[in-house]
Amino acid sequence: MTESVLSWIIGAALIFAFTVPYLIKWNRKHKQTKAKLDEAIRIGANKPLMQHPIIDLSRCIGCGICTRVCPEGEVLGLVGGKAVLINGSKCVGHEVCKESCPVGGIEVGLGDISSREDIPTLGPNLESNLENVFIIGEMGGLALIRNAVNQGARVANSIRERLDGRKPEHPIVVIGAGPAGLACAISLIEMDLPVVWLDQSEPGGTVLQYPRRKLVMVQPIDLPGYGMMNKKEYSKEELLEIWEQIFQKYKPDFQGGHQLQAMEKHEDGYVIQTSQARIETEYVVLALGRRGTPRKLGVPGEEMSKVAYKLLDAESYQLQNILVVGGGDSAIEAAVGLGQQIGNTVTLSYRKAAFTRIKTRNQEQLEKAIKNGWVNPLFESTVKSIAIDHVTIDHQGEDIKLINDYIFIFAGGVPPFGLMESLGIEFGTSTIS
Repeated sequence: MTESVLSWIIGAALIFAFTVPYLIKWNRKHKQTKAKLDEAIRIGANKPLMQHPIIDLSRCIGCGICTRVCPEGEVLGLVGGKAVLINGSKCVGHEVCKESCPVGGIEVGLGDISSREDIPTLGPNLESNLENVFIIGEMGGLALIRNAVNQGARVANSIRERLDGRKPEHPIVVIGAGPAGLACAISLIEMDLPVVWLDQSEPGGTVLQYPRRKLVMVQPIDLPGYGMMNKKEYSKEELLEIWEQIFQKYKPDFQGGHQLQAMEKHEDGYVIQTSQARIETEYVVLALGRRGTPRKLGVPGEEMSKVAYKLLDAESYQLQNILVVGGGDSAIEAAVGLGQQIGNTVTLSYRKAAFTRIKTRNQEQLEKAIKNGWVNPLFESTVKSIAIDHVTIDHQGEDIKLINDYIFIFAGGVPPFGLMESLGIEFGTSTIS
C-alpha cells in the first residue's frame, strides 16, 4: 500500500468518524422537531394569535440561530434544513429572531390579515377605514410594550404632519391609558397640541391588572415624557411609578371613568359620546386594547363574592382552598403565586389536555410548582357549579367536589369588537358580526 493511498484511507476514516455522528445527531434532532411541529398542528398551537415570525424560505440557510435565541423558546424550529413556525401562539414579538438572522430572512408581523375578523383594517400610518381615526396597541394585533409605545409616538407624528403647523379647533381625543395611549398623548403634548385623554379606569391600562410585583419584559425603548427604558425587566410597581412621574411632569388633561359608547361623523370631524360627556374632535386615537370585559363561565354560583377575575396580591390569600380556572399565562402566574403562600391548597383547572399557549418561563415555573406540590393541575376539566364551601368540577366526564374558599377565573376577555363595529371600524375583509 502506497503512502498516498494510506493518506486517502486515513482522511476518509476521519471524515467518516466526524460526519456519521453529526448526521445521526442531525437526523434525531430533525425527527424531534418534526414531531413537535406535528403535535403543535394537532392541537392548534402552531397558529399565531397576533404577531409572529414570517420566514423567507428563499433566503433561509438553515443555520438555526433563530431557533435558539427566542426568549419564549421553540417558537421556531428546523425541519428539512429550513426554519419553520412551530409554536406561533407563543410569539409575543421580541423580534430577537429577526435581529439575529444573518441573511435577513425573517420579519415579525401579522402576515395576511385579509380574512381575519379580529384584526382591524389599518393603513401604513395605523389609520382605520375612517379618516383621521387611528388604532394603536393590542387592538391592532401587536403585543409588547415596545410596539405600543412606538405606535403611539408614530400616530402623534402623523397627526402633527396632517395639521401642517395649525392648531386644531378641538382637542385631539386619545382613548385608552395603557402604554400606547400614554405614548401618543404625551407625544402630542410635547408637540404643544391640545389633547383630551380618556379611559374607563385609571392610568396604566393592562398594567393595572397585573399582580403585585409582576415582572414585565421590556426591550430598550424611548418612552415619551420619560426617556430611555434600558432594563430588561420592570416590576408592575416600577412601571406605575414611571407613569406617575410623567403625570407629575406634564399634568395631562386625563379623565377617568369615561366608557366609550358611540362616535358619529360631524362636519369636519367626529362627536365622541362617552358615559360622562359628549366631545367634538377632528382626530381620534383608539388605544382600547383587546381584553374588554372578563369572560365569565356562566355557571350557577358565579355571582358569589368569592369569585374573582383578577389577582392583584397573592400574599393576601393564605391557609385557603383555592381554584384557579384557565390555561393562559395569567392563570399560570396566579396559580404559581398562590401555591407558594403559606398553607394554600391550589387546584388549576383547564379544559384542554395540555397548556399550549404559555410563555416558556411560566411553563418552567408551573412544572416546578407541580413537582413541589404547590399546584394540582386538573386537565380536561370544567366548572359545573359553585357553592359556598365547595365547587363541582367535571373532570374527564366524572363529577368531583373540591372544598373551596376562593375561585379565580382567567377565561380571557370579551374583546370590544362589537363596540368597534358600532363605531364603523372594519375588520379583515368584513365587519365583525
